Amino acid sequence: MNYDDLIASMTPEIFKNIKRAVELGKWPNGVKLSDEQREICLQATIAYGNQNLHLDERVGYIYNTKKEVSNFDQLDAQIDDDIQVIDFK
Repeated sequence: MNYDDLIASMTPEIFKNIKRAVELGKWPNGVKLSDEQREICLQATIAYGNQNLHLDERVGYIYNTKKEVSNFDQLDAQIDDDIQVIDFK
């Protein structure tokens, strides 16, 4: 069984248990997750979410309520206005 098959075989209950273990840093029986286990479980929750959950239910989703131009767009426009071409002929 490869990694994709493993993620595809996860049930919603398994996903919730793994996600909870990552959040708390321990398994349901109280045993602490190692750093490696925590990393692998986090990767699994992200992969499961990408395959099975709506965008706003996924790990790391940030809801953006702003409808205005982003700071990066404003910065790009400002930089374009400030550009001076120097000719070294």
